[in-house]
Amino acid sequence: MKKIMRFRRIWLTVLAPAAFVLILAAENSPDFAERYANTVYPVLSRGVNRMTSLAPFSIMELLIAALAAGAVIYMIFYIVKIIHHRENRRKNLFLFAVNLICIASALYFLFVISCGINYYRYPFAQTCGLNVKPSSKAELTGLCSELAEKANTLRNQVQTGKNGVMRLNGDNIYTTAKEAQASFDLISGDYPLLRAGYGQPKPVFFSRLMSYCDITGIFFPFTFEANVNVDIPEYSIPSTMCHELSHLRGYMREDEANFIGYLACEKSGNADFRYSGVMLAYIYASNALYGTDSDAANGIYAALSDGVKRDLADNSAYWKQFEGPVAKVADQVNDSYLKANKQGDGVKSYGRMVDLLLAEYRIKKGTG
Repeated sequence: MKKIMRFRRIWLTVLAPAAFVLILAAENSPDFAERYANTVYPVLSRGVNRMTSLAPFSIMELLIAALAAGAVIYMIFYIVKIIHHRENRRKNLFLFAVNLICIASALYFLFVISCGINYYRYPFAQTCGLNVKPSSKAELTGLCSELAEKANTLRNQVQTGKNGVMRLNGDNIYTTAKEAQASFDLISGDYPLLRAGYGQPKPVFFSRLMSYCDITGIFFPFTFEANVNVDIPEYSIPSTMCHELSHLRGYMREDEANFIGYLACEKSGNADFRYSGVMLAYIYASNALYGTDSDAANGIYAALSDGVKRDLADNSAYWKQFEGPVAKVADQVNDSYLKANKQGDGVKSYGRMVDLLLAEYRIKKGTG
């Protein structure tokens, strides 16, 4: 035992059980998780985000590349030591294992304090006054019809490319990122828990690789960056940016991040954002209606403008090219991650956004 304690870094292993205690506290007390999300987390996240926002590129990408290279070098280093220093083989194997345990312990602790606790906070609907309840088919049909009409109207206000699909109206992707930041600063007036003061989302250089993994965006908790795949169809980029910025503000559940992203897009004065948000909402609502009444869903789809249909078809064609084993594995990993953080439906939790849309729909109709 004394020999083990000589290694100063062994104390890093204490971080893992400390993180586990914090998770247990959050899991058993949403009040604790909510207080953490509204006190400690904003100070931590905004402080780190302001520093990482100084770099216009994704620091996450650099860290992942460095980690991958470091892991290879680390493995080679210890393999060589174990082979050429047989007299110290046990010691080197011990050091190899201890270092990995220390790194894993530290990373797990950082994950828990940067986003893990937030998975257990009160639902967004509860803290912002939305009444989520079972809805009738008539309400769902009405919501889909309204969203389809908005999509048709907004489609006339956006630009299109040579292939007739929507393209972003801006000098570059950073203009869109700045608008996403501005939209959240605006919505913080309506929803104070969606605090202002955070930086812009960041485009990912290796976005095409993200598409092969079926990923549109990543909130990286170790740098507090909202990273966005900018290779995807352009109509979906604004809502994806707002989705990731929702995570940055401490809302980790996917259904809530989708809904908050939609709210931010709706608040924007930019037609690209309003169209992107409405399209996101329409897709989820339409899929839900199709599972209940396919004829009604098909009827609403038939009323979409040619431009909206082209954008949806382009989106389907884009993602179809990435279907394969890599996307399936990535989806399974994401599903396991969601379930590990108590989103019991796994990837299906994305569909629960519809309940939030219906709650907002009832308020607008005066029936909520």
